[in-house]
Amino acid sequence: AATAAAVSRFAAEAREHGAGSVRVVATSAARDALNPEDLLRAIRDASGLTTEVLTGDSEAEWGFRGVTSDPDLAGRRLLLLDVGGGSTEFTLGRDAACEFRQSFELGSVRLHERFPPSDPPGAAELSGVRAWLADFLAREVAPGLQPRLAVNGPPERLVGVGGTTAILAMMHHGREGFDRDLVEATTFPVGVLSGVVERLWSLPLAGRRRWPGLPPERADVILFGAAIYEAVLREFDLPELSVSTRGLRYAALLEP
Repeated sequence: AATAAAVSRFAAEAREHGAGSVRVVATSAARDALNPEDLLRAIRDASGLTTEVLTGDSEAEWGFRGVTSDPDLAGRRLLLLDVGGGSTEFTLGRDAACEFRQSFELGSVRLHERFPPSDPPGAAELSGVRAWLADFLAREVAPGLQPRLAVNGPPERLVGVGGTTAILAMMHHGREGFDRDLVEATTFPVGVLSGVVERLWSLPLAGRRRWPGLPPERADVILFGAAIYEAVLREFDLPELSVSTRGLRYAALLEP
């Protein structure tokens, strides 16, 4: 009911701002819901809108299309990483030529539920999560992705898209208000990102909530979102993480 009410409210706000049409797109949470028909019916009853539930592969494809709508990234060979709450999408390619695309059941909320942290979390807990992530990536992701990297070389950039990387960028600069240009100019060398991860895992929840740039309601799951990005950099020997604010919502505008 809360989700349906929120969709209805957002749709009304969009129309108030002159939107010609409103599109509702759902991803991992809807795919994993135990009662998806009830959820979609509630959204339709509350808002009058039909929800499009994307497959994992479509979510990855749309994310890549949205990111490469940025002229600075168009034409570059990218590895795009979209870490969400319930899934993470990996897409490797250049423009419309996709070498690898897959969605994995790996997300910040999933990991938070699997490894509920102490308050404050300890170094041993971080070590355990890092070890689990290294094993997951080596077992689930590397068999499909690594051969493409071996044949064609590393991507020009690893680009993170979505809320986690935008938040990490604002935290890095200690900025409360969202600044798109600042976010997209931010890069995280692997050592810098590891430092952020270790600091996050050393703070109690109340301390994380006071970190400028980190929305208080994300102070729990940010531990795991940041750790996933760090793990990918290390597993695939990539030097740094770039940030894009584009992604699925941009593709939704471009998709017929």
